[in-house]
Amino acid sequence: MAMAQSGVAALFRAIDRPAWIRFFGALAGLSLAFASAMLSTVFRTEGNLWATAISASLALLLAGAVAILTVPYLARRVIVVRVRDAFDYDITREGAGYLMLVMIIGIAALNTGNNLLFIVVSAMLAAILISGVASAALLRAMELEVSLPAHVFARRPAWAQFRLRNRRRWAPAFSLNVIPAKREKKKTRRSWERGVFTFPPEAPPEKQWLRLPDLVWRAKNVAATSPQIFSGTVYFPYVGAGASAMAEIELTFDRRGRYAQDTLGLSTRFPFSFLVKTRRVKLAREVLVYPPVDETDELLEILPMITGEFEVFVHGRGHDLYRIRDQMPGDPARHVDWKASAKAMSLKVREFTREDERRLRIVFDNPAPTTVPDDRYERGVGLAASLAWHFAGESTQLSFAAPGYGGSRDIYDFLAYLANVAPAAGASPLDTLATDGDDYNVILTARPRGSIPSALWAKSYFIFLGEGEE
Repeated sequence: MAMAQSGVAALFRAIDRPAWIRFFGALAGLSLAFASAMLSTVFRTEGNLWATAISASLALLLAGAVAILTVPYLARRVIVVRVRDAFDYDITREGAGYLMLVMIIGIAALNTGNNLLFIVVSAMLAAILISGVASAALLRAMELEVSLPAHVFARRPAWAQFRLRNRRRWAPAFSLNVIPAKREKKKTRRSWERGVFTFPPEAPPEKQWLRLPDLVWRAKNVAATSPQIFSGTVYFPYVGAGASAMAEIELTFDRRGRYAQDTLGLSTRFPFSFLVKTRRVKLAREVLVYPPVDETDELLEILPMITGEFEVFVHGRGHDLYRIRDQMPGDPARHVDWKASAKAMSLKVREFTREDERRLRIVFDNPAPTTVPDDRYERGVGLAASLAWHFAGESTQLSFAAPGYGGSRDIYDFLAYLANVAPAAGASPLDTLATDGDDYNVILTARPRGSIPSALWAKSYFIFLGEGEE
């Protein structure tokens, strides 16, 4: 019993009392307005002009008061607002022609008083209503899932999966499109900020005659939004009842950076193509696009030079001959060089470089803003990514160094750094780079040659971004 009473009490607490009071007040006001309108009709029949005018005016005032004081208040609390905000409507050419035809027939019905024309207009308007209800029910029953690849490179195709699931188990879905939702225009926000009134306004502070506290009406900075991931259209002609359909779409990104998609749209013209109704689906997705790692002419030109100097530094590859020396106890017999042993009249063995001696470090010395042109800067970022990607596929212990980089040896962590990097002033990694290790450095920098530590020249290959040459 107590539980039932508590449930009833919770139900009453959940009721929006102000909304219900306004609702019943609106009903009372509209009832009075209707009664006043009926009285005005009666007074007009009796020929009482003053009573007719007063009762008609009272009906109009009551209806206007309800429309102004109650309707907006209630509209904010009903689900109709959510439905309106969840859908976008675009009229088609067919729909515009259909509405024009409805208007023509409606005007003809009013002019002629033909009941058949009124029935035709009603049927045509009912078709529009049925179309809206059917398309809304269709779109509400659909669920959208988007799967994006984990690693995406600029100017390389990547495949995304769009899966559309029909939650209705009794009716299929027809003619659906997945489209990018319309972005709302961001309004520039302005506010009053503290400032200083100066005169003359453009003179230096020491030459200004007057400086007084002031309030300035300024626009606030609006953060730039990331470009969208998806900008095309995916068409699903049919999705069965309780089933799902999948489509793979090729995505291509021209530039590196972060791409985001907050909302997608599910649109349909079903069933009569009067309107294109679009349901906005909240689907937050983000893709980090790595710099391009294409084999450009520049990369193919410098790669042999880097590889040659690197091979000299580490005395050859692990499967290449390092030197021929005298045999020592413990050397395997399969390494004996019989030709060299025959010439020297003593056993000689071939010695190979260990694979773990091949250590390469790629250094991206991020320049300050305006140090190099934008095209050369992007060229340097792409070249660093291409070199890292190339050597990551070989038997090389690869490491990376850059301003603000965490020091991870994972190739994807370095590519993620290059995807977001921008020119910035700061300390150069060349000043703190260790020179006593076994790493060979490939350094991309915009610093002048004379400012580079001399200890780096013996074990580094330099790519000078500012000069455009190595």
